[in-house]
Amino acid sequence: MIGRMRERVVAACDGASKGNPGPAGWAWVVADETETPGRWEAGPLGRATNNVAELTALERLLAATDPAVPIEIRMDSQYAMKAVTAWLPNWKRNGWKTAAGKPVANQDLVVRIDELLTGREVEFRYVPAHQVDGDRLNDFADRAASQAATVQEGAGSAAGSPEPPASPDTPAKKSPRRGPAARGGARTGTGSSSARTIKAKFPGRCGVCGRSYGAGESIAKNASGWGHPECRTAEV
Repeated sequence: MIGRMRERVVAACDGASKGNPGPAGWAWVVADETETPGRWEAGPLGRATNNVAELTALERLLAATDPAVPIEIRMDSQYAMKAVTAWLPNWKRNGWKTAAGKPVANQDLVVRIDELLTGREVEFRYVPAHQVDGDRLNDFADRAASQAATVQEGAGSAAGSPEPPASPDTPAKKSPRRGPAARGGARTGTGSSSARTIKAKFPGRCGVCGRSYGAGESIAKNASGWGHPECRTAEV
């Protein structure tokens, strides 16, 4: 029926901090009827922690959606999800103190989110971040938050902004090796050793972009040490 209210909204939100704390940003995205990224918004936070960015993203998403419509929210932040579900009731009973008797971190954001959750039907769903063929809504929100943190400017569908660029934290899909041209980039004049990638034995942080990589992800040598292969290409 034309004009019928949507029975359920599927959305994702994410935050990013370059340095934690460092330049930070938030983003949310609401899917269309086919669960494809549709309406979205992202914004800068100046210097902030990743936890602040994650909570801000959730607060902005809840504020931007109809409280009368049930919503599924996909997130890759265990902290933000547990803060507003598992830990929140105890914090309120304890006068906004943790089990150790310390003030709750980021209390202003948690209180605001609690207000926005009141009376709403919300399902939180955890999705792992930076996965090949991972959740496309979470990936979109991650990319938008990362861009907002990097450029410290707002963006969104209402502003006619283009889709955010690929995140360096998401490994590229592997393709059959077909010689130098198969790497997909222009020739840089570097030797074969500088183009070599290996699997990281331990988690680390890219020396070029500052973002983390996990054990088992592909990394490459760059001028600052080891990091994302695409960052090595960008640096050259």
